[in-house]
Amino acid sequence: MRALVSYDYATLRVVPRVDREEFINAGVIVFSMECAFLGARIAVDPARLIALSPGIDVEVVMRHLDAIARICAGAPDGGPIARMPARERFYWLVSPRSTVIQVSQVHSGLTAAPEKTLADLFGRLVA
Repeated sequence: MRALVSYDYATLRVVPRVDREEFINAGVIVFSMECAFLGARIAVDPARLIALSPGIDVEVVMRHLDAIARICAGAPDGGPIARMPARERFYWLVSPRSTVIQVSQVHSGLTAAPEKTLADLFGRLVA
């Protein structure tokens, strides 16, 4: 059995109207320094977004969420943030902001497999 390693995670939220503080969980970001792992899983039901905020531009929201996934992956088309080390990318992504896409507080845990933990958290918090 693989040894347990620490990880941090945050939930991505879409907050169509910041003044109302209503949100839909849209994804999870997991970071484990010991495993050199930074990953995100993202999924949004456009119908739920429109039900929460009829005037929302779903395409723009999806583009921004996709950018988060590219930054996590360190993708070449992820811009300058995607070229930063994984630790710096994670902390940049989870920094508080008052925009349509926000993140929860960072939570910590122990895991033997960060990839599996990402899938489990996504299933519990988003799917």
